[in-house]
Amino acid sequence: MTSQKNLPQAGEKAPDFTAPNQDGNLISLNDFQSQWLILYFYPKDDTPGCTTEAKEFTDLSQEFSALGAKIVGVSPDTEKSHGKFIQKHNLSIQLLSDPEHQVCEAYGVWQLKKFMGKEYMGVVRSTFLIAPDGKLAYVWPNVKVKGHVAAVLAKLQELSAV
Repeated sequence: MTSQKNLPQAGEKAPDFTAPNQDGNLISLNDFQSQWLILYFYPKDDTPGCTTEAKEFTDLSQEFSALGAKIVGVSPDTEKSHGKFIQKHNLSIQLLSDPEHQVCEAYGVWQLKKFMGKEYMGVVRSTFLIAPDGKLAYVWPNVKVKGHVAAVLAKLQELSAV
């Protein structure tokens, strides 16, 4: 079981970040001013749940784009790993490399996890919807992949219609 005490909450200013994407370009929160940002954190490139999530975000990327939203995934994997992952699955989203866990820690998703009796530090799959004003509009902690991307799109449609 993981705690959610360190996760920033809706209404708070989104924690700033800068990290390299799959092409080695530095990407910051400031790059998304005045547009919606779906910032999602996932454990590892090319694993079943992470692949499903990335492909679903890609499949719905036009719907997100039509609402003025960008999609950015973050994991501890390297830029090279991200590049291969994007190429292998024909992904249209940007992936940030966070090997030192600085972005993950800023968003409270680098936590103690348990699996088969072993404890280790890892990424707790979570998604943050950041509004054009730089505040967190909605937070999904401990995400289950099935149906998640559709739920994010539905929430964005609801909030952008206001």
